Amino acid sequence: MKPSKLLLLAFGALPALLFAQQWQPKKALLMSKFAKDVDPNHVLPEYPRPQMVRKEWINLNGLWDYQPAANKNEALPKGPFKSKILVPFAVESALSGVMEHHESIWYHRKFKVPANWKDQRVLVHFGAVDYESEVFVNGKSLGKHTGGYDPFTYDITEQIVGEGDQDIAVRVYDPTDKGGYPRGKQTLNPQGIMYQSVTGIWQTVWLEPVPKVGISELKIVPDVDKGLVKITVSIPGAPDKTQVSVAVTDAGKPISSSIAYANKEISVPVKNAKLWSPDVPFLYDMKVSVLGSDNKILDAVDSYFGMRKIAIAEDGGFKKMYLNNKFLFQIGPLDQGFWPDGGYTAPTDAALRYDLEMTKAFGFNMVRKHIKVEPYRWYYWADKLGLLVWQDMPSPNSYTEKVPPVEKEAFKSELERLVKTHWNSPSIISWVVFNEAQAQHNTPELVDMVKRLDPSRLVNQASGGNHHGVGDVLDVHAYPPPAVPSSKLQALACGEYGGIGFVIPNHTWKVGPTYIMINNEQDYLDMYDRFATDLTMYKTSQGLSAAVYTEITDVEIELNGLLTYDREVIKGSVEKIRASNLKAINDHIYLREVLPSSQVNARTWKYTFDKPADGWEKTNFADASWKSGQAGFGTSFTPGANVKTVWNSNDIWLRQEFTLGDLKGINRDEIVLYMHHDEDADVYINGVKAATAKNYTSSYTTIKMSKEAQAALIANGKNVMAIHCAQKQGGQYIDAGLSVISKK
Repeated sequence: MKPSKLLLLAFGALPALLFAQQWQPKKALLMSKFAKDVDPNHVLPEYPRPQMVRKEWINLNGLWDYQPAANKNEALPKGPFKSKILVPFAVESALSGVMEHHESIWYHRKFKVPANWKDQRVLVHFGAVDYESEVFVNGKSLGKHTGGYDPFTYDITEQIVGEGDQDIAVRVYDPTDKGGYPRGKQTLNPQGIMYQSVTGIWQTVWLEPVPKVGISELKIVPDVDKGLVKITVSIPGAPDKTQVSVAVTDAGKPISSSIAYANKEISVPVKNAKLWSPDVPFLYDMKVSVLGSDNKILDAVDSYFGMRKIAIAEDGGFKKMYLNNKFLFQIGPLDQGFWPDGGYTAPTDAALRYDLEMTKAFGFNMVRKHIKVEPYRWYYWADKLGLLVWQDMPSPNSYTEKVPPVEKEAFKSELERLVKTHWNSPSIISWVVFNEAQAQHNTPELVDMVKRLDPSRLVNQASGGNHHGVGDVLDVHAYPPPAVPSSKLQALACGEYGGIGFVIPNHTWKVGPTYIMINNEQDYLDMYDRFATDLTMYKTSQGLSAAVYTEITDVEIELNGLLTYDREVIKGSVEKIRASNLKAINDHIYLREVLPSSQVNARTWKYTFDKPADGWEKTNFADASWKSGQAGFGTSFTPGANVKTVWNSNDIWLRQEFTLGDLKGINRDEIVLYMHHDEDADVYINGVKAATAKNYTSSYTTIKMSKEAQAALIANGKNVMAIHCAQKQGGQYIDAGLSVISKK
């Protein structure tokens, strides 16, 4: 949705060259391929609120005065500011031109109000400021706002003086991880899965003229089953029976319209609706107008919406996620929304769009926005491109058990604002209240609050966290291969899996630990496809509705992205990854055990912790002195383990004798290992090497066997499976069986 007229008067009459000379980006450890496109005279010039567009506005992005503040209560400075900063890039970012951290900072600049805005209210909008801000116009405080992820607005009409330059200043205080407020992945000590802090203005700042009787917000709820869209037009202080007109169009062609009262829900028919989906992301245009007593238009905004329905339905004995009354398996990447040069802020709108375009190109139909909230334009592109969005609430105090009451109130308040400020986007189909157990608290109460605020979407109590049986989804995390939880009462999801690390020289922030490291593209693609096969099986027979791959891009020392952090390199063939994802979405794969593992019912193996003699893997090896024990073998705290026999030494050797049937009708190429290993394991069938399984899993997964081992299996006769598993760190576990995978 584009306005027909934009007033981009960001810097008054000062020459453009002056700003270019006053700003130079700093050099981060890595710069994105979009950094070169940043123009200090036109910083993120696109209209920032695509679902509520007015024709006239002024973009205040660009060069502002800047200086650190002594504390969060420092008085407004009277003298000139010491340096410059490029808004809206956070002070820690390279693109801000500062690349420093300060707990408290000041912003300042001048602006002019066009003469033709006379007799209208003038509003200043902030897309987001992290964390606490106080705004001053011409020296007068307009108030404080807390919360780093939601937009806020001040009416500055009464503060405007004359027709010349006006003065705006913003003081920011951001304790990051000192205060326990919602902050997502930010920390003052970046390491591991926590990244650089983001302080200050990080989304667009802009001015807008609004009539005295003007629209403040819209609420749009599609109803696919009834063939209508419900709209509430909010006009604070509007006279009783103020009328509003809602007109729906399709590429300019009128579809329907209604005239009703402001501040009340309006139902507008959308007959034979074109439904919005990832395959066909159709959007209707909508114009909302405020009518005067003579039907004169007092105010008008352009908007859009998508007709789509998300629900939970019974399907094959499981609860499943349904889109538009049909089951659709959802698969998408974890998207953290960090940029090496911009922090929370993409360098350009094209950059913001790029990650989503690549997500579509890889064949994903969903994306999980991970403990961060994006600018409105990110959701606009998700709406336009067709991606289902799981929207996380940013967490406070990562992995902290006790949360002081003030933090609970801040979390609850920001969670409510998140829902209310983003509930119009058709792409958002799920609210994720907590990530893992990060500061998890009052889960049933918060899930209930979100469900009451927005009953049209799913609510995920905690992706990979502590589960209380509330909300619509039961969501586990598993690395590297995916896993499926068990429930007949909630939809099942694997909210994180994968994490395949792949270092691309000269495109790496720093090298850090990851779940599993691959050193060539073919192994990378093979492992990705194996995980997709697991998902397809879990979807087919165990009720899995959705899965989230970690992740779309590298982030700082996390090197498990499909793209490098600078967005310069695609690590694996787009076509092959797309084929794997489409398999998970569209195909059905069945898993049939021919030698059961001990995932459910324990089986007995021979085992030893002492290194055996050579030939231990062969069928004729004498293992009478070995102990007998039930699988699985390991330690009870190992994720996904079903431990029956404790193994806590460095190594274990296992042997099991078994008899197969005639194998008629079975393609030996479809026989695979079904195992859970932590860590490295070598597997033999009748003395023939079947597989080497490196690193670890956190659940049972399929592993392809060598053709020689498949051929070595004896039908209607005795066979021996032998395994050596080595422990390196953390938990440990080993169990295995044989299964057949097929499409029927």
